[in-house]
Amino acid sequence: MSGNTPIGIEFFQRDPLICARELIGCTFGFGDTAGKIVETEAYAAVGDRACHTWKRAAAREFVSSHAPGTAYVYLNYGMHWLFNFLVKGAQREGFVLIRALEPLEGIPLMRRRRARESLQELCSGPAKLTQALGITGDHHGCDPLIDKGWLLSKPPGDHAVAVSNRIGITLDAEYPWRFFSKGCPFVSFPA
Repeated sequence: MSGNTPIGIEFFQRDPLICARELIGCTFGFGDTAGKIVETEAYAAVGDRACHTWKRAAAREFVSSHAPGTAYVYLNYGMHWLFNFLVKGAQREGFVLIRALEPLEGIPLMRRRRARESLQELCSGPAKLTQALGITGDHHGCDPLIDKGWLLSKPPGDHAVAVSNRIGITLDAEYPWRFFSKGCPFVSFPA
């Protein structure tokens, strides 16, 4: 996207809460599809019972053995792929879940993949956006910052960001670690 600045590894060498907030308004895409990030959630690798690292040794190994910005893609409820960025290098490490996008590019392809016409139904949830962008478990462990086919860039200026408790989880759901574009019709759940 014209005027946008590519995001590098240093962006993800900070606290997951900072990254989750600052990803709002960024452009994220794969292949011929892209959208503006309008909703994220942060997860801490240590002390956060909702994070995969709480009970999964493989997730803890992933954090220790991969670079910041690496894609952590997992199958949720055995049905839906969810996309996260690995965040590490600061005092607190963890993940940022991309929860929703405003579709920008490749909308006809997104509509076919999702079997939906409404723009608001294409990427308004973490499983919807991976389906719309064609992201699967094959992308787990890839590096969207350097691998071909990925797009992650930051537009100039600030974006109005609202905060709420995390949603769709039961453990540590009270953490105010969900960030979203206030009043945006493309978020997964209005505040």
